[in-house]
Amino acid sequence: MDLMEFQAKELFAKHGVETTLGVVVETAEEARAAAEKMGGVVVVKAQVKAGGRGKAGGVKIAKTPDEAFEHATNILNLTIKDLPVNRVLITPATPPKEEYYFSFLLDRSNRQYLCIASVEGGVEIEEVAKTNPDAVKKIAIDPGAGVDAEKARAIATEAAFPEPVFEQAVTMIEQLFKVFVEEDATLVEVNPLARLAGDKLEALDGKVSLDDNASEVRHPDHAQFEIREEADHLESKAKDLGLNYVKLDGEVGIIGNGAGLVMSTLDVVAYAGEAHGGVKPANFLDIGGGANAEVMANGLDVILHDPQVKSVFVNVFGGITACDEVANGIVGALKILGDEATKPLVVRLDGNNVEKGRQILADANHPLVTLAETMDGGADKAAELAHDQAA
Repeated sequence: MDLMEFQAKELFAKHGVETTLGVVVETAEEARAAAEKMGGVVVVKAQVKAGGRGKAGGVKIAKTPDEAFEHATNILNLTIKDLPVNRVLITPATPPKEEYYFSFLLDRSNRQYLCIASVEGGVEIEEVAKTNPDAVKKIAIDPGAGVDAEKARAIATEAAFPEPVFEQAVTMIEQLFKVFVEEDATLVEVNPLARLAGDKLEALDGKVSLDDNASEVRHPDHAQFEIREEADHLESKAKDLGLNYVKLDGEVGIIGNGAGLVMSTLDVVAYAGEAHGGVKPANFLDIGGGANAEVMANGLDVILHDPQVKSVFVNVFGGITACDEVANGIVGALKILGDEATKPLVVRLDGNNVEKGRQILADANHPLVTLAETMDGGADKAAELAHDQAA
């Protein structure tokens, strides 16, 4: 789950990170009232789960409550990276003397955590990374050891935080790591981490991504961060059905068992799609080991109701759940869905009881189902069908 700025700041404050929460409002009148109460100059900031808000006109300085009203009116009518702005955050304006960048993230490829820091960063960190990569420090974190006071001091030293804010940086690094670990986050980012007047260090903005798997078990309080009416309706439906689903911007629906296999399938379909008009994967959907008729029907129900999907590629390796069970699940799912199943399916089975599984599908002889013997062949056929359906 990705959090909006105001939600990330709430977690920061919970763990002692120096930040200003501000007031979240949904109307221009509320923005004016908040600005009047704060007095002085304020910042009006769009609250959407997207970067580049400032460049899109979603961050404005207001010197008066009337200006706050005007800016909020305009911002609440914006769409930033296809996301409508439904609320804005009002905070006192605190112009930074210097801007830094800091983050902790999960480095899956190396099975460790990673700290990225730059004292030449801030909102232009991407440009800094291109023009002066040595200024962006990447520091590996051993998950077993974590970040204590000594490690935080080492990070602050390597990042070269200036002496007037050095000790504050050490403290904040420890606090941000607490956010990262104790909230089961996969990303904690502060951009900009600002040096304000009086050499005060403050997190002016925040981005946090939480692990949904941990949230369900260890953090029921994280449910408060979900704004259901703004979530993708297909992702919400899949979540209610207990499916591990992520919506993507493509035309080939993907169903697989096991996250690694599904990720590989996404890559293979994307590659195959280059030869068929550039079609791409439409989703990530891992049905896990229980690929029975109900689970398969639920998965197909979600995918087939995505208007972007033109074909579906079911790519399953039989293990604990054998291929004949999967095949029976597909046949049962198509019966359950009935006339709602209208898009072609390409099915590739391999592994335990593969011949029985293929025979079950062949005997069913469903007009929407095409069998594929290989993963590459199945991906190519699904991409071809998606392109043909779109034509």
